[in-house]
Amino acid sequence: MNILVVDDEDMIREGVAAFLREEGYHVILAKDGQEALEKFHEFPIHLMVLDLMLPKRSGFEVLKEINGNHDIPVIVLSALGDEETQMQVFDLYADDHVTKPFSLVLLVKRIQALLRRYYVVEDIWHYQDVTVDFTSYQARVKNEEVAIKPKELLVLKCLIQHKNQVLSREQILESISNDFADLPLDRVVDVYIRNLRKKLDLDCIVTVKNAGYKISL
Repeated sequence: MNILVVDDEDMIREGVAAFLREEGYHVILAKDGQEALEKFHEFPIHLMVLDLMLPKRSGFEVLKEINGNHDIPVIVLSALGDEETQMQVFDLYADDHVTKPFSLVLLVKRIQALLRRYYVVEDIWHYQDVTVDFTSYQARVKNEEVAIKPKELLVLKCLIQHKNQVLSREQILESISNDFADLPLDRVVDVYIRNLRKKLDLDCIVTVKNAGYKISL
């Protein structure tokens, strides 16, 4: 999973990143609010660790922009531990507030808890007349088995993990971790999406013009 760590202090940013990498996470770094937003739109981000007092654009501004259009967990880091600051943070839909200095071990525990809450996709997924088993890569519509490829279900799982969030074609491909060099990028993703809609009659998969796809749940 991709975790975006945003802090203008090199020691904190690199320290958190090193600890998270040891735990097996893919870490993306940003040193200011503007870079954070750029990285957020460039990569599929599963969780953000965000400092409040940032150059260029503050953590408050970043929170306002991302949580107006996306649903991802955010842990805010701040030297300000007063009640008013924490209330402002939670009013902007942050999931947690950690006061500096903090324990890296406890920070990782908080991250793991949030990721479990947000991104655990049940082995069996139901939507209207559709049932998908992600362990056996089988799907049924109105209790009739449907021939479907594992790659197509991986794309579906990716969209579910980022429900209500627009993903570009590049982000979808990166998430399912395959090499599609032999085929044009647009065609690969579009074919998978088209097959999912046709085979499973999924009206919840939405095309967002000039941006990509999202699943509305």
